Amino acid sequence: MADGPDVADITLELPSMRVSYETGALTEAELAATWHEQLQQWLDEARRAGLAEPNAMVLATAGADGMPSSRTVLAKGLDHRGLVFFTNYTSAKSHDLMAARYASATFPWYGLHRQATVRGTVEKVSQAETAAYWAKRPRGSQLGAWASPQSIVVSGRPALEAALANVERRFADAETVPVPPHWGGWRIQPEVVEFWQGRRDRMHDRLRFKLGRDGWKVERLGP
Repeated sequence: MADGPDVADITLELPSMRVSYETGALTEAELAATWHEQLQQWLDEARRAGLAEPNAMVLATAGADGMPSSRTVLAKGLDHRGLVFFTNYTSAKSHDLMAARYASATFPWYGLHRQATVRGTVEKVSQAETAAYWAKRPRGSQLGAWASPQSIVVSGRPALEAALANVERRFADAETVPVPPHWGGWRIQPEVVEFWQGRRDRMHDRLRFKLGRDGWKVERLGP
């Protein structure tokens, strides 16, 4: 068996690992009139560039004990009210959101040397909004939402497969699968939205929409 790379050598390479960001710029004149229009524009550009999962975002939450957690989820709604994703309401992330009522989400578009971060309070979306999105999900994903005890310790993969098989039998004759009572959407209602464009020599462009008493204002931040 051939020897693998030495762990120490890999560690030593980390300080020299860097990319020069020279793919674009972001000026105040180019910025859309609203945060959600700008975010939609960058999402569209990420999709057209062929980036994998352009609507993937890293969701950061904190529990009642202040312990932070992060994970990747998919954005499934965007308008002037906020940014929406769907999940199990009994999951760890939902417990955090119910405790703190605050979240941050970052879209990491590495291929474009960009990221956008949305931070604000959270609310559950209406049952009507959840039902409308649920109807667009593949049947397999619907069944999986019923079967998965999200964030709960399970004995092994066979237990998950058995749970899914039970759900498949339960809804075998159903033309449509109903929305589970423990499943739905969360909306992040932004107070701050930052658009970050990488530039060479670490002189990045950072433009931030910030909500205040008089509405939204745009600020440039130092890189």
